[in-house]
Amino acid sequence: MSNENLGKGSYPPWSRIPSLVEMTADAGIDFDAFIAAIEKNHSLESMAKEFGISVKTVKNLQDHFFHYGISSVIGGD
Repeated sequence: MSNENLGKGSYPPWSRIPSLVEMTADAGIDFDAFIAAIEKNHSLESMAKEFGISVKTVKNLQDHFFHYGISSVIGGD
């Protein structure tokens, strides 16, 4: 491969971290309901109560969403 093509589609797309879909499933909560709660601007405490998980877990999931979005696929462009 010549240097002029380096960086243009030369790397496969992959994610270094789990997607939010996987993370919510691991936490035992419904992904769509979690996104809806964020959309409705529910507090961390009310989300924790609604989903039956700790405030810390809700905060970690919410922080992930605001930082990475739903997924964090990199490369391949």
